[in-house]
Amino acid sequence: MIRIRDVEKRGRDGSCVLGGVTLEVPKGCLYGLIGPGACGKSVLLKSIAGLLKLDGGSIHVGDRDITRMSELELQRMRGDIGMLFQNNALFDHWSVFENVAFPLRRLTQLGEAEIRERVMERLARVTLAGFEDRMPSRLSGGQKKRVGVARATVTNAQIVLYDEPAAGLDPVTSQRIFDLLRREQLASGATVIMVSSDLDRLLTVTDRVGMLYRGNLIFDGTTAEAKLATDPHVRQFVHGLTSGPL
Repeated sequence: MIRIRDVEKRGRDGSCVLGGVTLEVPKGCLYGLIGPGACGKSVLLKSIAGLLKLDGGSIHVGDRDITRMSELELQRMRGDIGMLFQNNALFDHWSVFENVAFPLRRLTQLGEAEIRERVMERLARVTLAGFEDRMPSRLSGGQKKRVGVARATVTNAQIVLYDEPAAGLDPVTSQRIFDLLRREQLASGATVIMVSSDLDRLLTVTDRVGMLYRGNLIFDGTTAEAKLATDPHVRQFVHGLTSGPL
């Protein structure tokens, strides 16, 4: 379980980015985090990964309060969290194999034989068997996303965070990525939080949904409840209405 309590984060200019967000994500849940641009979604995701220092509140991953950890403790904890960044963050000068192997080499003590076995298994799972020697420049947008998914899940982390996993992809490829992420989550039993602006496809795979608006959590419920929400901000955003309070 991920427990977020009264989390506050201010921008460099002192503006409110997160204004006291409280949220619980149940163990084994695929949770969709939605909201308009610049509402704090990616900031909250990076805070859960321990990549940003909060200005208030706490975040517990399991029984560990990451806001009270030292930098060394945070580095160790990140071995239990997989993350796909919005821009994929692949190393251009490394092959697909080396990109996926990176967290295993950095965060584990595995030998090269087991690293190779893990990487090849992950690539097969994301239908990229035979791509291990390719460079990122020779991959399509969807293939790069799948490499990112393989890298985010190769350590068998039980917490996985995805930031805009289908950004820049066509609708068909986007749906394939979301279906892949759902299959991976069901197979591993991981707790997943996914930020996406692709509402139509996101809502086909989530168990629960939270909506941020101007740094505040204005909705938290099941996917079915989100579709029936009466709050005007939630209703407009979920159903793509072109007029209203947003």
